[in-house]
Amino acid sequence: MSSTASTVLPQGAGYGVVIGIGLFFSVFMLFLTALQARYTPFKPSNTEEFSSASRSVKPGLIASGIVSAWTWAATLLQSSAVAYKYGISGPWWYGAGATIQVLLFAQLAAKLKLNAPNAHTWLEIVAVRWGTLAHGIFLFFGLATNVIVSSMLILGGSATVTDLTGMSTIAAMFLIPLGVAIYVVAGGMRATLLCDYTHTTVLFAIILTFVFTVYATSPKIGSIAKMHELLAAASVAAPVAGNAGGSYLTMRSRNGLIFGVINIIGNFATVFNDQAYWQRAIASRPASCVKAYLLGGLAWFAIPFAFATTLGLAAVALRGDPAMRVLLPADVSAGLPAPAAAAALLGKAGAAAMLVLLFLAVTSATSAELIAVSSILTYDIYEKYINPRATEQQILRVSHYMVALYALFMSLAGVVFFYIGVSMGWLYTFMGVVLGSAVVPIALCVTWNKANKWGCIVASVTGFFAGIVAWLVTTAALNNGVINVVTSGGDFEMLAGNLASIGVGGIVAVVWSLWDPADFDFEVTRSINSPHHLRHHPSPADSVEKVEEFDEEENKKKKGSLEVQSVDEVVGITEDSDLDPAQLDKAFRFAAWSSLALVVVMILVIPLPLFFAQTIYGVRGLEAWVVLGIIWVFASCIAVVLYPLWESRAALGMVTRGMIKDVFGGGSGKYVTPTPIEARTGQA
Repeated sequence: MSSTASTVLPQGAGYGVVIGIGLFFSVFMLFLTALQARYTPFKPSNTEEFSSASRSVKPGLIASGIVSAWTWAATLLQSSAVAYKYGISGPWWYGAGATIQVLLFAQLAAKLKLNAPNAHTWLEIVAVRWGTLAHGIFLFFGLATNVIVSSMLILGGSATVTDLTGMSTIAAMFLIPLGVAIYVVAGGMRATLLCDYTHTTVLFAIILTFVFTVYATSPKIGSIAKMHELLAAASVAAPVAGNAGGSYLTMRSRNGLIFGVINIIGNFATVFNDQAYWQRAIASRPASCVKAYLLGGLAWFAIPFAFATTLGLAAVALRGDPAMRVLLPADVSAGLPAPAAAAALLGKAGAAAMLVLLFLAVTSATSAELIAVSSILTYDIYEKYINPRATEQQILRVSHYMVALYALFMSLAGVVFFYIGVSMGWLYTFMGVVLGSAVVPIALCVTWNKANKWGCIVASVTGFFAGIVAWLVTTAALNNGVINVVTSGGDFEMLAGNLASIGVGGIVAVVWSLWDPADFDFEVTRSINSPHHLRHHPSPADSVEKVEEFDEEENKKKKGSLEVQSVDEVVGITEDSDLDPAQLDKAFRFAAWSSLALVVVMILVIPLPLFFAQTIYGVRGLEAWVVLGIIWVFASCIAVVLYPLWESRAALGMVTRGMIKDVFGGGSGKYVTPTPIEARTGQA
């Protein structure tokens, strides 16, 4: 980045946001966790509640969590950078190219609930189905995904904080995860989802502020017509190579299309390989997990599309403005067009809003990565290989330790990448090269009983090396044999590596499995973590709204002399009544048809005709583009801000009644687990 540019905000503002807001959210989440523990059945001292929120979360909150976890620093920074480089095609290819993976993941979520409803991680399924060797290989891909994603978060967040305030980049890298680790350790998965919701709410509010500033009130732009005028002038002054007429106002962008392909491949890896997305599927109710992922994916699209169409294009439009800093190629790679435009438009207020926005995006996604890696290290390493007989308390303690350990590790990884000159933008396009080969084998493991063990193992390994080789060979061929961070980060170099990785991995896995199909019985994976006792008890989720019937006599008949276990002992175990195979198959079919239809529309039906038409849009065309983004933002707000409140009204009422009882009833508001008789009669 440019070292000579003066910062808009004082250094103290950077420390104030990173430390002050970080600790504020930590205290706020600790408060919510205390309310949850006192007034609801959910206790974070339970391992299932800590790692999977007792598998009871409703679709609106899961969708909000998906939006928050998928809103990285790159979502805001890289999307604006590609808008700055390629024009209006950049926001579409970024948004659509990273939405379809979440939509398609709805199919995996449905199959997860059908084929392994009580798993803690996707790697547990790999271990049970394919054994220790496969578990070790895919453990590498899982953790590598988390490390790369975490590094992008740290690099993007710290670069923006430094650019806007002059705060030490290294200090930012260590302080950003600090506050997040505190509330994740204290509250676990449910605290993470609640924090996701608050972050998503604030994020949409700030994005709408920028949208209406740029297109309605700013004296520098202030209207869509003025934006069109400035972009047209910029297209003449500095034409975009590979764009129709060199214009920023066209979908006919060669490099934009190349980025779109890279974006699609790389993001398959960071969704399908990332435990953070499996964790949300695990935490959701079986009947609504598909709805949550479809809703979350569609809601998320509005963020990069509207944000980049606003600040990414504004950074182009404001070139030459005295308030707009000159952006060097390194600045663009670091994702700084959006912060620069925000500061040019609104001065210190814009810089401060951008700083808060980026901090919330980074910390929210960081919380998802912390709980995800903690689950992998706890269940797939500690419990599986170190202490298979670990007690509930030992597992919970190790989960806490792993959150803290990974918070430190992700800071160190960010520092390493920073000093070797790797930026967030470079990592973003590179991730598919090393991670893409595992995408298809992972999907087949959970969904297809014919998937061949050795075919999928060989596919992931050969695809990995094919991606690396294709990337390096293309880099050498296009750059006279010079291979370094700069030359290896080009569009064609990354495209070759991404295509080779996912292509070889997918083809080998599918062809081998068709040639030598397995005949796996998913009853084996359905038994993962299932209890050996009968589960005829009300679950905590049911207790929030209505405690189901509890037939004590029927349990006695089926269990003989065994005593009925308490509710606390089965927290987080998916009830058999929730696992109707016919309903889950129906959900999978719905997920398959709807997600595939949306993918075809977003990747083929809309962008490709516009690409081949070579149209350069006038004011009306840009107006339609911008208005589409604004409408989508408001629809997303309804889906992931208002809807979760509505669906949680019973739980909110329970907490409110408990607090009122505590205040006016002498401390009688604490939630008490219903006895079997109370459960049977419906009394609380």
